[in-house]
Formats: sequence, structure tokens, C-alpha cells
Amino acid sequence: MNITGELYALRDERYADFQRRLLPTLPSESIAGVRTPALKALAKRLCHEPEADAFLATLPHCLFEENQLHAFLISAERDIDHCIVLVDAFLPYVDNWATCDQLSPRVFAKNHAALLPHIRRWMAAQHEYTVRFGIGMLQRHFLDDDFQPEYLDSVVAIHRDEYYITMMQAWYLATALAKQWDASIPLIAGLPEPLRRKTIQKACESFRVSDDHKRQLREINRQP
Repeated sequence: MNITGELYALRDERYADFQRRLLPTLPSESIAGVRTPALKALAKRLCHEPEADAFLATLPHCLFEENQLHAFLISAERDIDHCIVLVDAFLPYVDNWATCDQLSPRVFAKNHAALLPHIRRWMAAQHEYTVRFGIGMLQRHFLDDDFQPEYLDSVVAIHRDEYYITMMQAWYLATALAKQWDASIPLIAGLPEPLRRKTIQKACESFRVSDDHKRQLREINRQP
């Protein structure tokens, strides 16, 4: 059985209906309804098989689940250089927030110096989900030991109207407020209003932001 056939064999129509509500930008017929644990198990079985290489070389896919499987297979790649090649080939075909956010190569965690120039390149791209992916990788890998205040500026400097970019900017900044409060808080009042409000909303929903910091953020939102 081919990979697409295996995915259809795993489908759950009730789950497909649930996913269609979460992914309104996708055609309903592109969602088969395969649960994430089943996709991850399939990726784990395929990741060292020749058919996985053929699957990764075949783009674009037709199913949402094919894209999810593609993201899981890339995320298992252990060679940083080959992983970047695979990511660059795949990103132009990423067409939804879920696949974008599932794409998280484990090899990136041990290769921050090599990763950073690519993050900058992705954040400067035209494609909506490539930009979202770049911000997401900056959030995941550069808000702890390797943090620099200039990374905050690079996210704030992105002026795009796309909803899923704005949401990722807000998520990044809310996480920065939790992890790097002193560097982040001076930027919040000067954000464009939709981004400021969404950032503060996300920060105030986070258990990692203290009650005192949440109070300060709400005061910023009350300012004219």
C-alpha cells in the first residue's frame, strides 16, 4: 500500500469534521481525519525507509495529513544541512498554521549558530507561513540562553497584515514577556494596537507571567 493509501486507511470521519472547523482555510476534502499519534507512528516507521525519501521529494501533496506527515519526517532528520534543504523545499507548500507549527526539527536545538541565519531569511520571506515558521523557530530556540534583545526588534519590525503572522508575533512576544521581561516590556506600549492587544491577551492568559506583570500589562492596554 502506498503512503496516501495508508493515510486513508487510518481516517476517522468524526475527527475530520473536528479538524475542518480548526482549519477553515483548507478545502474540506483535503482533510481525511487522521489523528496525530497515528501520523507520528507512521512517520517513525517510515523515517529510515526509501519510500520516505520518495514521499519527501513529491510536492505538492493533496492531503492535509500528507503535509503533516511530511513535517514529522523532516523533524526527525538528524543532519542539519540536509534538514535545512528539506525545510526550504517544503515551506513554500505549507498552507496552514497546524502544519507550520508541527514542523519543528529536533536537530535545530543543537545547531543554533547554523540555524540563526536561516531564521532571519525565513522571517524576511514573502510567503505567509514561511514568515510564521521563522518567528516560531526564533521563539523556540532563542528566548533562553541564546537570547539577544535585537531578536525582539526583528519580530516587531515585521509589518504584515496576514492573520497567522500577527498571531505568531503575539505568541512570540507573550513568551518573551514570560522569559525576558526586562528586555520585552519597553516595546509593548509602542506596538501597533492589534498586535499590542493580542500580545497582552496571550501574556495575561499565561501561567508563566506573574500577577504583578499582568497588572502592568493591563495598565498599558488602558492607556489612550
